[in-house]
Amino acid sequence: MSIHEECGVFGVYDPTGDCARTAYYGLYALQHRGQEACGIAVINDRELSYHKDAGLVGDVFSEEVLDRLGGTMAVGHVRYSTTGGSKRENAQPLTLKYVKGTLALVHNGNLVNTDKLRTEFEYKGAIFQTSTDSEVIAYAIAHERLHCPSAEEAVMLATRQLKGAFSLVVMSARKLIAARDPWGFRPLCMGRKGEAVYFASESCALESVGADFERELDPGEIVVVEEGEVRSIRDNCVGASSHMCIFEYIYFARPDSVIAGQSVHEARLQAGRLLAREYPVEADIVIGVPDSGLDAAMGYAEESGIPYGIGFIKNRYIGRTFITPGQQSRENAVHIKLGPLKSRVEGRRVVMIDDSIVRGTTSKQIISLLRRAGAREVHMRVSAPPFVSPCYFGTDIPDREKLIACHHSAEEIRKMIGADSLGFLSLHSLHQIAPDAQCGFCDGCFTGEYPVEV
Repeated sequence: MSIHEECGVFGVYDPTGDCARTAYYGLYALQHRGQEACGIAVINDRELSYHKDAGLVGDVFSEEVLDRLGGTMAVGHVRYSTTGGSKRENAQPLTLKYVKGTLALVHNGNLVNTDKLRTEFEYKGAIFQTSTDSEVIAYAIAHERLHCPSAEEAVMLATRQLKGAFSLVVMSARKLIAARDPWGFRPLCMGRKGEAVYFASESCALESVGADFERELDPGEIVVVEEGEVRSIRDNCVGASSHMCIFEYIYFARPDSVIAGQSVHEARLQAGRLLAREYPVEADIVIGVPDSGLDAAMGYAEESGIPYGIGFIKNRYIGRTFITPGQQSRENAVHIKLGPLKSRVEGRRVVMIDDSIVRGTTSKQIISLLRRAGAREVHMRVSAPPFVSPCYFGTDIPDREKLIACHHSAEEIRKMIGADSLGFLSLHSLHQIAPDAQCGFCDGCFTGEYPVEV
C-alpha cells in the first residue's frame, strides 16, 4: 500500500488571458499529488466557466476544451481523495452561483470538524451536492459573503470556523484569493511573471509556467489579487508556530520543489545520510524504490561509500496511486509497476531504500522481486520512522489496525517482509532532514501527538 496526499492546487491571474492553458501546465507539474480527478475553472468578463472530470490532466483536457475556457483568472486542482471518496462529483474546482455572484474553490488538506460544520449548515437549509469537506468550506464562504462587504472578508471569517488543514485558492468574478490555515499544515506559495500572479502547492508548478517564485504564504495569511493589485490580510495569523506536514519532504513533494526554504531533494539526501549513520551494513549496491526512495538512496550511498545503482525500472504509464483491492491484486500491481534490473542486483548484497512501510504488503513483494532477480541479500532501510497513528490532515494513513508497526516490532516486520535487516529513520533524525526549513512540523503519524485536537 502506498501513501497518498490529498491534492494539489493552482491559481493564476493574468490580464493577457489564456489562464486555462497556464493552469493546465501548472496542474501537469502537480500531477504527482493526485491522479483521480482534475479540473479548471476560469473567469471571462466576470463570467465563470469550468471543466472537470475523473482522470489525469492530459486525458481530461483537450486543445478544444482549453481554447474554449481561456480566462483572465483561473483555479485548478488535481485530486486524490481522503475525505469524500473518489466519486466523480467530488472533483474540483467546486463552483457556486448564489445571490452575491459566483465562486470557485480548490482545496488541499483535510478538516477535523467537517461533520460538525456540515450538520450546522444543513440545519440552516444548506443542500450539499458532494461528500467532501471542501464543499463545507465553499458554503461557509458563501454564507459569510451574504453578511460582509467583500469576498476576502468572507474568506477570512469563514476560515476562522475551520479546524484542520487547508490551503485554498478561491476565485470570485473579480478577485483571486489564496488562504492558508493558521497551523500551516499544507504548503502554498506565490509567484509572478510580468503582470501575472500565481499560487501553487509547490514551487515546481511555478517553474513549469515560467514564473518566478516570490514567497510562501505564512500560516493564517490571506492574499488577495484584484486587477493586478496584491495585498495581504494577516488577521488570522495567530502567531503560533507552524506545523507543516514533514512527510512533504519524505514523499509528497517533487524533488525539484523548495518548501519553506528547504530543497526537497536535499532533505531526502539528508534522510539517506542519517539512515546510513544509524543503520550501516556491508553491501555491494544501494538502490531506491522509485520515485521517492531514489534521493534517499543517493544520500545513503554517499554517506556509506557503497556504490549507488538503479535497481528497478518503473512503468511510467501507471499512476502513483495504482492500488487495487485484494491481496492478489496488490501483488500483481507491484509486478506491473516495478521491474528489477537483474544485471545490477544478481549475486549482490543490496541495500534497498523506500520512504515508508504501511501494511508491509508492498515491501514484501518488492523484496521478493529482488530475490527472484538473484539478490544475495536484501537490507531494507526506510527514510521515515514507523507509522503508529493515522493522519487527520489530508494524508490517507489508515487506522492503527492497518498499520503494521502498531502490532509488530521492527524485528517481526523484518521477518514478515523477508529482509535480511531492517532500519527505520529515528524520530531524532527525522527532525534533522530539513535544516534550512523556516517552519515547524507536524509528525503526528509517527508520534500520535497532533498540533490540533482531533
